[in-house]
Parts: sequence; structure tokens; C-alpha cells
Amino acid sequence: MDLLNTLVDKGLRRELPTREEALAVLATSDDELLDVVAAAGKVRRQWFGRRVKLNYLVNLKSGLCPEDCSYCSQRLGSKAEILKYTWLKPEEASQAAAAGVAGGAKRVCLVASGRGPTDRDVDRVGKTIAAIKEQNEGVEVCACLGLLSDGQAERLRDAGADAYNHNLNTSEATYGQITKTHTYADRVDTVQKAHAAGLSACSGLIAGMGESDEDLVDVVYSLRELDSDSVPVNFLIPFEGTPLAKEWNLTPQRALRILAMVRFVCPDVEVRLAGGREVHLRSMQPLALHIVNSIFLGDYLTSEGQAGQVDLDMIADAGFEVEGAGTSTLPAHRSDAAAAATGGGCGSHGGAASVCGSAGSAGSDGSAGEAGCGSACGGCSGHAQPAPAAAQADAGEVRSDLVAVRRRGAGTDIAPNA
Repeated sequence: MDLLNTLVDKGLRRELPTREEALAVLATSDDELLDVVAAAGKVRRQWFGRRVKLNYLVNLKSGLCPEDCSYCSQRLGSKAEILKYTWLKPEEASQAAAAGVAGGAKRVCLVASGRGPTDRDVDRVGKTIAAIKEQNEGVEVCACLGLLSDGQAERLRDAGADAYNHNLNTSEATYGQITKTHTYADRVDTVQKAHAAGLSACSGLIAGMGESDEDLVDVVYSLRELDSDSVPVNFLIPFEGTPLAKEWNLTPQRALRILAMVRFVCPDVEVRLAGGREVHLRSMQPLALHIVNSIFLGDYLTSEGQAGQVDLDMIADAGFEVEGAGTSTLPAHRSDAAAAATGGGCGSHGGAASVCGSAGSAGSDGSAGEAGCGSACGGCSGHAQPAPAAAQADAGEVRSDLVAVRRRGAGTDIAPNA
């Protein structure tokens, strides 16, 4: 297939595909799907071998967010039954992080709901970072706290943060249909602040919110232009009690095509499979490992994922290996450039250039919604809710009845990341 041969050649050279080529990937048929995955896999192996980076989420503050992000279970006015609590103490967050590191996680992602941190919040997170790094030698820490004010990125860097996550989520043209309490430009500004401060920039998207192929290509091209080290790809979990509860638009095949398009446009960055993978990829998750080089381990912010041991077994069974703490995630040309830009800061040591994705709603604006960061090896108990009736999508029949959204700890006193 000439298209795929062209995209592989461009990916190996780090050359940007044309918009027409990116759109053509999304338009391929199911008969061509394995060819698409194989082509994206060649690019993935060129830059990342068969390594899979594991990331672990610590939800510092859950629910009660003043922002109105339509995809998020913690949004203003959300009726979703989720755990709600204020800031974890540094020692509590450190204990939760240790559980993830013990499960093989290399990066700990600290997420807090809200529009953005106050200076006092930044100090609080700084103490949490110190506690985590004191207990877990060599661990990378990414903060995801929402919109940053001037000087806050520098303070997080000085406190020991390696990366900052803030997602664009969707295209600029359609952003106003998803969120009205802040703008697309606000998100871009925060990513740029993190980058300028020497933090490894992480920014991604949410697919499945009713966007067009053009929207998906637009946001991925914008992410490449921002030069994010990490691009988390989230698939919307339509959470009951949110405006997008009935948006079941994805099939496993379409999800794989979206991941492949992202890999071709961003060949040498950490592409992270984030929220919604269990719901939308289901039994085809192992195929996604041939495209992405990073995943979240176990549960998500307010919903359950599959058990952490199942994730580890899936990686091994698919012929991949968990990336070790002493290995740099990003290719040398990216990690060396980051080291030069920061004087040996983030990106210059064992994988610190790899970034947290909390992606999607996963705290990209601090709201820490369901399409975002995933984590936790432990089996938090939740209660299954019935999924919406199946709908129809361009890629074929959508089977929303196959997977119920399971809420983490709903109706219980279970602590976060238990």
C-alpha cells in the first residue's frame, strides 16, 4: 500500500506527513487495519524498540471542579457518583506512589481537580514531590494541576517536578463546544509555560467526543507544533451524569487507526495509550502496543481499569518489555536537545524526558476527568453501571453494551489509589 510505505519512510526520517495522508489513515478500511498497525509498528520500533513505559496516577484532589468540561465526571454540575475529597497529605500521596512504583511504574503523575493551582497549592505539591522522591529513588514525577500562572512552572521545576501535563483535548475550531469556562488558547499558554520553564511538556487529546476526522488531525498537528515530548491519547469514557454520557462513537478498529495516525504525525515522541483503552479497545489492546510505547497502569481517576497484573501479563504476552528506570524513554536526539535547553534538567537523565500524560480529561485542565490519566495497580472496588445502548459509528457498529463503566470506590470509604 503506497500510502503506508510513504508514511513509514517519513516516520523513520521524522518528516511530517501531509494532512491528506493523515486523513487517509483514518479513512482506511477494516480489511487494511493490520497493515496500518504493522506500518505504525515499524516507526514505533525505530525510535522505541519494544519497550513499554508504565505510568501511575495519584489523584491528589478529586471532584468539586469549577470548570465545565463536558467530558469530565468532576465538572461543575456533574451528577456522576464519584469519590470527592480535598488534598491528600504528602505522606499519603507518597504511600500511593510507592504502590505504583512497586508495580513497575517509572513515572508518577500527580493530578488535582480545579481550574489551576494557587501559589499555596504549588507549595503543597512541592512538598508532595519531595516526599515521593525521598521514598522512591529515581522516580519521575509529572504534575497536572490545570492552568498555570506566571512563575508557577518554574517553582514546580525547582521543587523537583520533571514534567507538566496539560492537554489540548480537541481542535481549536471545536473547543468551545466542549468547554466554555476557559479557552483553547489558555491551554496552549500553559503548555508553553511548562516548556519554557524546562519541564518536559506533555499534551494530548481525547477521541470519541463527536469530533470529525479533520478535528483529530488538527489537534495532533497542533501537538506536534507545540513539540510535546509526550502525547497521551484518550478515548472518551461516556460517564453517566455528564453531558457526553451518550457519546459512544468508537470501535476498536477506529481507536487503532487514531493511534496509528498519531504515531505517523509524532513518530519520535512518547505516544501514551491513556483513558478508555479497556472500554473501547477491549480484547484488541495488545495490538495497540505495536503503536504506542507508554500506558497507564490499572485504574483511572474516577473509574476502574483492568487489574495491574493483567496489564503486565498483556505486555509480556505481546512480546514487549517494561521500560526500566535507567533507560531514557525518548530517542537521543530529543533527550539530548532537552538537556541542552535546560542545562541538564528534565530530559537529560534516565528517561526524565518522558512525560506524564494524564491526558484527556485526565486532569488536563485540572479537572481530572475520565478520559485522562489512568493508574493504580490495586483493585479498587466499584459498582458497575449499565452502559448506554449501542449506537452506530462511521467505522461500524459500536458495542457500548460490551463494557460497563465501573466507578472507583463509589458509595464506599475506599481511599484514593487503595
